[in-house]
Amino acid sequence: MATWQYSAMPSGTEAVSGCNAVARFVDFGRGKNGGGGGGRRGTKVDRLILMRKWQLRPMKRSFSVRNVSSEHQQKVKDPLTQQEDAESPGSLHPFPPDASSISSSIKYHAEFTPLFSPQKFELPKAYFATAQSIRDALIVNWNATYDHYERLNVKQAYYLSMEFLQGRALLNAIGNLGFTGAYEEALSNLGHNLEEIATQEPDAALGNGGLGRLASCFLDSLATLNYPAWGYGLRYKYGLFKQRITKDGQEEVAEDWLEMSNPWEIVRNDVTYPIKFYGKVLTDSDGKKHWIGGEDIKAVAYDVPIPGYETKTTISLRLWSTKAPSGEFDLSMFNSGEHTQAAGALYNAEKICYVLYPGDESLEGKTLRLKQQYTLCSASLQDIIARFERRSGTKVKWEEFPEKVAVQMNDTHPTLCIPELMRILIDVKGLSWKETWNITQRTVAYTNHTVLPEALEKWSLELMQKLLPRHVEIIEMIDEELVRTIVSEYGQADSNLLEKKLKQMRILENVELPAAFSDLLVKPKASPVDVSTDELGESEEEEEDDEEEELEPAGGKSKYVKGGIQGKKKKIPEPVPEPPKLVRMANLCVVGGHAVNGVAEIHSEIVKDEVFNDFFQLWPEKFQNKTNGVTPRRWIRFCNPDLSKIITSWTGSEDWVLNTEKLSELRKFADSEDLQAQWRAAKRNNKLKVASLIKEKTGYTVSPDSMFDIQVKRIHEYKRQLLNILGIVYRYKMMKEMSASERKKKFVPRVCIFGGKAFATYVQAKRIVKFITDVGATVNHDPDIGDLLKVIFVPDYNVSVAELLIPASELSQHISTAGMEASGTSNMKFAMNGCILIGTLDGANVEIREEVGEDNFFLFGARANEIAGLRKERAEGKFTPDPRFEEVKKFVRSGVFGSSSYDELLGSLEGNEGFGRADYFLVGKDFPSYIDCQAKVDEAYKDQKRWTSMSIMNTAGSYKFSSDRTIHEYAREIWNIKPVELP
Repeated sequence: MATWQYSAMPSGTEAVSGCNAVARFVDFGRGKNGGGGGGRRGTKVDRLILMRKWQLRPMKRSFSVRNVSSEHQQKVKDPLTQQEDAESPGSLHPFPPDASSISSSIKYHAEFTPLFSPQKFELPKAYFATAQSIRDALIVNWNATYDHYERLNVKQAYYLSMEFLQGRALLNAIGNLGFTGAYEEALSNLGHNLEEIATQEPDAALGNGGLGRLASCFLDSLATLNYPAWGYGLRYKYGLFKQRITKDGQEEVAEDWLEMSNPWEIVRNDVTYPIKFYGKVLTDSDGKKHWIGGEDIKAVAYDVPIPGYETKTTISLRLWSTKAPSGEFDLSMFNSGEHTQAAGALYNAEKICYVLYPGDESLEGKTLRLKQQYTLCSASLQDIIARFERRSGTKVKWEEFPEKVAVQMNDTHPTLCIPELMRILIDVKGLSWKETWNITQRTVAYTNHTVLPEALEKWSLELMQKLLPRHVEIIEMIDEELVRTIVSEYGQADSNLLEKKLKQMRILENVELPAAFSDLLVKPKASPVDVSTDELGESEEEEEDDEEEELEPAGGKSKYVKGGIQGKKKKIPEPVPEPPKLVRMANLCVVGGHAVNGVAEIHSEIVKDEVFNDFFQLWPEKFQNKTNGVTPRRWIRFCNPDLSKIITSWTGSEDWVLNTEKLSELRKFADSEDLQAQWRAAKRNNKLKVASLIKEKTGYTVSPDSMFDIQVKRIHEYKRQLLNILGIVYRYKMMKEMSASERKKKFVPRVCIFGGKAFATYVQAKRIVKFITDVGATVNHDPDIGDLLKVIFVPDYNVSVAELLIPASELSQHISTAGMEASGTSNMKFAMNGCILIGTLDGANVEIREEVGEDNFFLFGARANEIAGLRKERAEGKFTPDPRFEEVKKFVRSGVFGSSSYDELLGSLEGNEGFGRADYFLVGKDFPSYIDCQAKVDEAYKDQKRWTSMSIMNTAGSYKFSSDRTIHEYAREIWNIKPVELP
């Protein structure tokens, strides 16, 4: 039966519409679990209105689509070309659309999916209409992708992460589909510019740093390489925070990225799952557990399409939002004037997804974080299990679950996947403990991202027992299984060894052994000893100074008067506080999963040798390395078009975008004068863009002829932004002591750029931000210095800012204390864009240096295997600071950078012991090596031919650091999944 076709299609939760002005009012399939259709056929009045407006004629082509999770296969045509695929649904025609078709689609969305008043077609409205038009094309592939997976019932990987730092989606989507030129022309015809339109999109506030950006690069690679996969996260309404820089340093305000809605997401109102907190656990007569009572909320799915590059595969990032049923709103209480209390349940549910990493210094903050982690795990696993059951049909074989599902935990935040999967399979599906434990261990894997002890999460057992009582029961049983394994492996002959292993490896810390092992480490009781007053620590002098005391012993009052035997005061020792009982999440990850991977070669060795050495000795086969990677699509092809054209020209094709090994071919041209001239021109063009950004964001004017020296990353003491800024202070001090001619001869002009957020409650990190901005305020206004040195802090650093800064960078600083950075991914992005790195042998720096060549990397600082000895040396008072380091601290304290006190900041670099002192991150130790290395940077930059050759070698050597390579390794060695290309 023919349906009416118009010049574009309504958006919303409908499955597809078209950029070829293909609006159709049609019947839409409604799936069981994947989001609704809900379209309608156009009425006669509708048809007449649209025919007059768009000068349309009836068409006789049928067009119907299926929902992402629908089980009904239906015929789909390309919305951009109107070509029907005879073989399979959702296939796109190989040639791109024309500009006039795109213009019509954009105009349709501006008119019929409006978010703005109809009178004007200004930038915000144009952005939303453009995004909705390209989303129509994405949805065709999106639906076809999951229809294909559904029919084949392939094994699928599920990537769970608390962060996904996506960046803007518009240019990435248009570029991945190959429609950039057509969209540029279409928007030009409509009086707009694609680049300007793209700036209207706010960055999705779903992440903070490298953890979230890695997750997003992985999704891009999974889609591009046609791997069946799905990402799961939380939909944070206010993100981490938006950073403002004032005279007082960093200020935090709520993100507003959802203020005008998000055109990329589709709410799936039919995909909701119950989430429970608190309550109690009951056991029925058959021994079955029931978790009842407590607080109940709902998790609602919001899906975001992730398109692959030059492929039809489009996968999902499913984000969970939380809410309470409307019935939880107490209307009678509201009408009686108790408005806040009336909406209490709604607020408690919704606030779970308000903020990424809410402050956890209070009990309320800790509770909220744990609620977030459980919500992510529970909703995602319920969804995964529902999909497995649906694909299994009438007979579900649970033993096949690990053959169809791979769950990857991105750091320890999703650890509750392990007990939650156990709970669902045992309590809801009726499996035995033995079956469930086997399934869980074969399904789940864990990526470790840190060697910092404070980042290996530990949760209060008391809090977890209150919030998740059933999960604690399961964790206790897993801990008992682990104890049994340890005892079996090491025996009881050497009690000291056994005690050490149990202390290091147990999931429950400071908790008595399970009842079955209660007498395992019993030691003989010490005989009672008569302790004298002096032995309690009271001296005769203290006795003489005592005033008359009145103590109240058990059983009644009695006076103890100074001078008599009876009156002599006994000093009672303070009771030793009982250590807190904790759940060690990282240990649970290692025990509950089948694979544990580090994210750089040096990091993976530290994981095996130090962080989890006891587990490595027990299960060496679990441990792997998967060096991180970044997507070359976003991080060269789209963010650096000038460089991309050069690479394509010199390598002979665009194959490098999918096969980055082609980048290595640039090595043979590194000294070519023609290539170098093109290379420098592209770099300068990017620097001009950044100069404009700096002027817009900070008001400072910088010269594009200066070296752009950049350190952008999360503000943390171990990342050592403090070392960088103290090096800049030393440079400034030296300049001030020279004549103008001496300065010009010795120093290369530099623009030193910082960016990154300090966590809201991380006081020392915020002091570092304040110090950087104070130094900049002084240096940037010093007429003696001029363009020789500028210090810039770019506020609110995010992916979009990175996409400008990284292509313009010439020197990038990756200077963490050796052995403390797991990998880093920004170092890879900088190297890809021809930036030369200065850094320590830490994280992925080690492998980058190997690939780009030692001569093309500025190395300084202590090595990872030296750090423990250097800290010990410092604690023993044997460290002698370099005179230049002492000069810099004195210079800072002189008041040259304003009236602020930097005593707390500089105090952390002084002393030999104590919390927050003794220079734990070895800034003072590495300072002279760092300064000397920076002098080498200046000398190299003066020789522009050498510098450009080094830059080309960095891009050529970065081929290894594509996330495509990393994903291939995960798929082959951890998940056991294979590419599934759409026909």
